Amino acid sequence: MPPKPLSPSSPRDSREATRGISLLLLAFLVPLAVSSTARIHPNFQKGVSESTHATGTFELKIVSQPPNDIESAASIGRFTIDKELHGDLEATSKGEMLTSGDPKSSAAYVAIERVNGTLHGRSGSFVLQHTAYMTPTSQQMLISVAPESGSGQLIGLSGKFIIKIENKKHFYDFEYSLPAEN
Repeated sequence: MPPKPLSPSSPRDSREATRGISLLLLAFLVPLAVSSTARIHPNFQKGVSESTHATGTFELKIVSQPPNDIESAASIGRFTIDKELHGDLEATSKGEMLTSGDPKSSAAYVAIERVNGTLHGRSGSFVLQHTAYMTPTSQQMLISVAPESGSGQLIGLSGKFIIKIENKKHFYDFEYSLPAEN
């Protein structure tokens, strides 16, 4: 029996297909972020501290959203992201994810999420930008702080966010730089 085409025939089929793609992306790509070769863009402002690590855990909720006409035509899935982060970064985040592809061969996702909370005692917000893909022979994930997205005491924040999943529990390692406090 040939595989079922990715182009769904009904909204329900579309939600099921995109949910499957999203879950597959999270299951396969998220653990690979640890080996990402992503670079942190240097912050050349005067008074920038050296890179620091924040670590902890988080809970994740991903909810499928109804496709719009463009998404349906292109077999693109849309999801909301809600996180609660604990540890060195005590925060909540909200975002949106778009997915596309065939989970049995090649797939990709992009996402944007705004994080609000306290990072090593400094409060504010910032945006994380996700880009990930997988093919039969390679996989890559990059989650980085969007340039100049920091607010409050997190103005000037830059860095990369690495996710690990062990025994169905989510962990993060956030390598970041911030201007020195005055």
